Amino acid sequence: MSSINTSPGRAASLVSRFNLQQYVVYLGFLAIFLFFAILLKDSGFLTVRNLSNIVLQTAPVTIMAIGLVFVMSAGEIDLSIGSIVAVAALAAAVAINACGLVAGVLAGLGAGLLIGLLNGALVAYVKLPSFLVTLATLGLFAGVSRSMTDLRSIPVTNDAFTGFFGSGSLLGVPSLIWWTVIVVAIAHLVFRETRFGAHVLATGDNSRAASVSGISVAQIRLAVLTISGGLAGLAGLLYAGRLQAAKYTLGETDLMTVIAAVIVGGTLLNGGKGSIVGALVGSLMMGMLNNGLILMGLSVSDQMIVRGLIILAAVAVSLREKSR
Repeated sequence: MSSINTSPGRAASLVSRFNLQQYVVYLGFLAIFLFFAILLKDSGFLTVRNLSNIVLQTAPVTIMAIGLVFVMSAGEIDLSIGSIVAVAALAAAVAINACGLVAGVLAGLGAGLLIGLLNGALVAYVKLPSFLVTLATLGLFAGVSRSMTDLRSIPVTNDAFTGFFGSGSLLGVPSLIWWTVIVVAIAHLVFRETRFGAHVLATGDNSRAASVSGISVAQIRLAVLTISGGLAGLAGLLYAGRLQAAKYTLGETDLMTVIAAVIVGGTLLNGGKGSIVGALVGSLMMGMLNNGLILMGLSVSDQMIVRGLIILAAVAVSLREKSR
């Protein structure tokens, strides 16, 4: 009778084929869901209304997280997305009230793209670190959003806008879910099936090698930061549409949640690897976590502590994989 080959080399090969880490976000999502489902079964966690609210509330965060996947996969970071959300939402609200729907949409998306383009140009061509650039623009445009309307909230009363970007539905499915599905599908296709996506990963893995192989590293950095700014602008429109108003506080507390969703979803902190679907699941997991902690009666400070611990654990895992 032949013996079973259990040599260390074969075992290592089997382990390499089944990399548990790529499934961590899905296992974590399932574990958190089961935990809250059991613990909060009498608090309304499993109701259709509560679960749908989790999905709707996380839609803008998911959109921002997708943009950040491109940025972090290229080895960069974008800390300005929260400020971009507020500026885009306010620009859209002001333009809608003054000039109508089309002008408002163009103003909101245009603001996001222009800020992303500014970030990208400073990183790609002035050679400034993305951390410092986006930290500076985070503060700069936080101030701009506060001065745009003198700290006042701007109502959005255009029914077409609020329906298309917030409270409406198509075929019985809320528009926020449609936006999430469309953006995730397009981003996943671009990230996984196009030359641009391959160049983003190559740039993040080793920018010098990518440059030697003919990839324009500067253009990749410009592109990913512009994409991030544009998607943050779209998130601003979704916030304004759902809340039917725009205010300077929109998005200002989302940065930590977005970064957590992206890293937990399998994107390496130092670049070279990313996952659009993982970011979607990570975003939903963070939304579910926030919802469950609120139903448990935890304070805002306690929720921040939990999110911080999750980020620390995810960063530790990310850096460990990068060092292998």
